[in-house]
Amino acid sequence: MSGQIIPNLSVDCVVFGFDSKDLNVLLVERTLTDKQNHSIIFSDYTLTGNHVQEGENPDDAAIRILNDLTGLHDIYLEQFHTFGRTDRLLKGKDQLWIHSLGLNIADHVITIGYYSLIDCTSVEITNHLSRNVKWFPVNDLPELAFDHVEILLKALERLQLKLKQEPIGFELLSEKFTLTQVQRLYEAILDTTFDPRNFRKKISMMKYVIPLDEKQTAVRHKPAQLYIFSRDVYERTRKEHYGFII
Repeated sequence: MSGQIIPNLSVDCVVFGFDSKDLNVLLVERTLTDKQNHSIIFSDYTLTGNHVQEGENPDDAAIRILNDLTGLHDIYLEQFHTFGRTDRLLKGKDQLWIHSLGLNIADHVITIGYYSLIDCTSVEITNHLSRNVKWFPVNDLPELAFDHVEILLKALERLQLKLKQEPIGFELLSEKFTLTQVQRLYEAILDTTFDPRNFRKKISMMKYVIPLDEKQTAVRHKPAQLYIFSRDVYERTRKEHYGFII
């Protein structure tokens, strides 16, 4: 790779995390400051993303960007949509921001959307390169730049669909989890509530959710049994019908 960006091609990553209560998204603060008096012209947030570099394919660009931001490797990552409206970058704030960067960015940039899933309770995201990076609940978002609301909603729509077809939700949980945590996760993503008895009955049909001879520790309530997700068992049994409709 030359390190030179492709002016009209970028990737944007929707990083989802779960904190045992809310489905969250990782956002990067974008602040434009007046160079003369250092006053803040505006401040909002963006998804994590950047331009693809010359000689780099988009998948590798997404991996690079996520690694730079989180320091993590082997993150669940899936390409879900391409966004190419000609007015994506034409809002006043966005034009000011682009101009301040002094980069050779085209007026019409096509971005490839990815979403990734991480357990945000076991990952410490540190501010990187003076950027303020924060988790926000997907149902309580700050102002977002560009068309990032549209990208986020499309990613959430894809996640909701995929969750009903494959057990990808376990990527958002710790290695060991309780059934209550699984239920809260599904309710947060699907924006609904489930009857606990029916939910546990559904979970019991999943051979790849394996009970452990362990219970929670250091909790104020009655310790619950712990479970793990076995990808090996899932791969061996994936031909069996999977669907998460309670």
